[in-house]
Amino acid sequence: MANPLTQDVLADPVELTRVLVDLRSESLQEKEIADCVEEVLRQAPHLSVDRLGNTVMARTDLGRDQRVVLAGHLDTVPINDNFPSTVQDDLIFGCGTSDMKSGVALALHLAATLPDPRYDLTFLFYEAEEIESRYNGLLLASEAHSEWLSGDFAVLLEPTYGVVEAGCQGTLRVVIRTSGKRAHTARAWRGVNAIHAMGEVLQRLADYRPRSVTIDGCTFREGLNAVRISGGVAGNVVPDACEIEVNLRFAPDRSEEQALAHVREVFEGFEIELTDSAPGALPGLTAEPAREFLAAIGEEPAAKLGWTDVARFAALGIPALNYGPGDPLLAHAPDEHVEIGKIRDGAATLHRWLASSAIGE
Repeated sequence: MANPLTQDVLADPVELTRVLVDLRSESLQEKEIADCVEEVLRQAPHLSVDRLGNTVMARTDLGRDQRVVLAGHLDTVPINDNFPSTVQDDLIFGCGTSDMKSGVALALHLAATLPDPRYDLTFLFYEAEEIESRYNGLLLASEAHSEWLSGDFAVLLEPTYGVVEAGCQGTLRVVIRTSGKRAHTARAWRGVNAIHAMGEVLQRLADYRPRSVTIDGCTFREGLNAVRISGGVAGNVVPDACEIEVNLRFAPDRSEEQALAHVREVFEGFEIELTDSAPGALPGLTAEPAREFLAAIGEEPAAKLGWTDVARFAALGIPALNYGPGDPLLAHAPDEHVEIGKIRDGAATLHRWLASSAIGE
């Protein structure tokens, strides 16, 4: 099959979005789209290209003083009667339109059409962001080729509806367990009900008042929530075990260790097991490319309320922001769509920021 990413398509970020959406690429099934992306990038004389699995890296080496990384994931969640793409008025519908093939289209458009940028650029088109972290192409690249992520500033083209979302929250999950003693419910006094014992945990959650933390003008709102509870043996048995899963979304002024210590303090006296944790990322607004990017946007940034792969750059000491044309509220929805105007505005903004002619303005 001929590669649908022709030069005419690459020149138009709107048509490019449609073509990328029509290359089906659920997580762990990104080979076709990665092959197409790699092929067209290797045709660009100003880029050097490499690949790890279904993650494609391309970069310029123009001797600029600073390097900017643009990154976006190629995979989508499973389709939900929303493939292939369709267009209605100013909207493109389809799986991945918002999260995040419209953002990928912006990066791929720039990679193909901007041979002389004001910064050296690295483009990362990576696999498996939508599933377990161990498959994440950006994580695997950071472990095998950490130099791919190296730069002075990074933009993750996640859906933000065209505004800058700085940093991200950290996240952790713990399981809290209570134990009891089984008995027949007709003689319940002979047992100890583990589900009833969990009532104190639920009360502490109900009474909890989360912090709001402002960092570099961006306000991060924390949250501590029960997300799953299980227990019980049978309809006539006093249960002897119960467990509840709790998720903390924490501001990036806390480390993972500090966040876990906070959870242990809230639930002091209970058995707690940490099952998952990822650090947050500070806003990263002080780097020179970041300041120039914000000037190109012309709007104040907001805090990213959620976790994104900007945290992987932050862990390497690289300031990073989220910016993309899609609406994050539409991610993974059956009616997922993106506004054509947002794609064109995003392409114009990024070009205005990165074009070499902007130097000295």
